Amino acid sequence: MLRRCFRSGRGGSGAAGAAPVGERRRSSSPGVQGGGADPLRRGRGVCMMSNSWRDKQHPNLINFLATFLAANSYRLNFLSVSPDFIFNNGGTSVAFVFETNWDSEKEAAVFSRVNTLKRQFKHLYVAVVLPTGEQIDSFNKSYFKYGMELGCPTFVPVCDPEMGFEKIVRIAHARGVCKKQDIITTMRDERAQAVECMDAFLRVLTSIPACPSYWLH
Repeated sequence: MLRRCFRSGRGGSGAAGAAPVGERRRSSSPGVQGGGADPLRRGRGVCMMSNSWRDKQHPNLINFLATFLAANSYRLNFLSVSPDFIFNNGGTSVAFVFETNWDSEKEAAVFSRVNTLKRQFKHLYVAVVLPTGEQIDSFNKSYFKYGMELGCPTFVPVCDPEMGFEKIVRIAHARGVCKKQDIITTMRDERAQAVECMDAFLRVLTSIPACPSYWLH
């Protein structure tokens, strides 16, 4: 479980001061670690933040991100990287585009950049802050207008920048856990084994004399 941070004294959030919709629903107290000791809690990984992305954001948002990362044992580096964030966690790298202020006039540039980055990074996610119904409608139209393929990459709509970054860290953490525990390989092996068992079962059925074809379905 990831830790949350206090959010007091914020003058604004994103580059254009996106309304903190989600904050009205959330407790101001920091979250608490789960009951058991987290094997990745101590020195989880590294977060690389784009210099250009940082310079476009409100200082209060950057302070929140830095505090949130420190509370969850991530080291923060500011670098000239093409995505907005790259997390290195558990031996895997996950890239993120983080749009904190959706602007329909810049949609072409956003989706063009996403298409470029998804060819460069195996694990890419796009978090988009959409606090109003109008922005949600605009984003949905743009998503299909530019021919995005579902899940390639995965888009994560959120109500405010703080919520968006919390989701980003959770995704990076989950990817790191999967890599560290080799969960994905285990799932693939189990799926392959299930397919082999089904094939063997079908071979047995088809070997029965006068077996009706509908038995196979």
